[in-house]
Amino acid sequence: MQFKDYYKTLGVESGASADEIKRAYRKLARQYHPDRNKDTGSEDRFKEIGEAYEVLKDPEKRKQYDQLRAGGWRGGDNFEPPPGWTGGFGRGGQQAGGGQGFGGFGDFSDFFESLFGGGLGGMGGGMGGGARRQQRAKGRDIEASVEIDLATAFNGGKRRITLDRGGQRQSLEVNIPAGVTPGRKIRLAGQGEPGIGGGPSGDLLMEVRIAPHPQFRLDGRNVLVDLPVAPWEAALGAEVRVPTLGGKVTMNIPAGSSSGKKMRLKGRGLPGKPPGDQIVNLKVVVPKPQSERERELYRELAEESGAKVRE
Repeated sequence: MQFKDYYKTLGVESGASADEIKRAYRKLARQYHPDRNKDTGSEDRFKEIGEAYEVLKDPEKRKQYDQLRAGGWRGGDNFEPPPGWTGGFGRGGQQAGGGQGFGGFGDFSDFFESLFGGGLGGMGGGMGGGARRQQRAKGRDIEASVEIDLATAFNGGKRRITLDRGGQRQSLEVNIPAGVTPGRKIRLAGQGEPGIGGGPSGDLLMEVRIAPHPQFRLDGRNVLVDLPVAPWEAALGAEVRVPTLGGKVTMNIPAGSSSGKKMRLKGRGLPGKPPGDQIVNLKVVVPKPQSERERELYRELAEESGAKVRE
């Protein structure tokens, strides 16, 4: 059998970090996954990548492999395990992980089995192809985030995002459901890591963030807004137009309202089952007199009114 250069298979240097090895694996696994790449030889290449990653991601396996490689072995050299080689498992010991192959990647090479597999501790050939296992497993889910504005949260819509996946930029279109709240995770099926042994790809979980709005605030599905009102509107009562995420609506302010009074517009918050409400916080704004007549009217009100605003 031939010695395999796992570093060359993943396209990394022998001193590569664990993160660099992971990124290289993810990039190549997506490129050669049989569900995405129908070129001749892509499946074999995918298995080689998986086998290399299984060794280099594991500190113990990598250490053992590096010890062999340091002896001058190069990819393609005719290879036999050194006399008495036991890998790290001991004579007659079981492969770490219960002998389940290398993480479920399906068939693996005689070279791998001679070093790490087969339940014979790698004593010169392992169990051979007859013991190879075909494992199928779904790929790992991955997580990312997407920021939307409040209008999109209210109405729903589409948002295009760009992800950096192992050095490759990928553009995806995300459907945003109406009424989505901060922290909600949107699942994009099949956009996670490639499956194992021909299994389905994992999913991409997009966590929603909602950008601050200059006028509205969120409290769950409820929408909060401050509404300036004039003193005479607060004192006498008034019919006013109030902004909501769905457009302006009419609201009646009762006579004698004060700053800080909260009024509820039922069902005017984010859509849902049930929908949220809009909470309107009244803020009485006293305009500065612009004319002598306005000042005179304030003086007349002060003389006429018997209301006490302080003890």
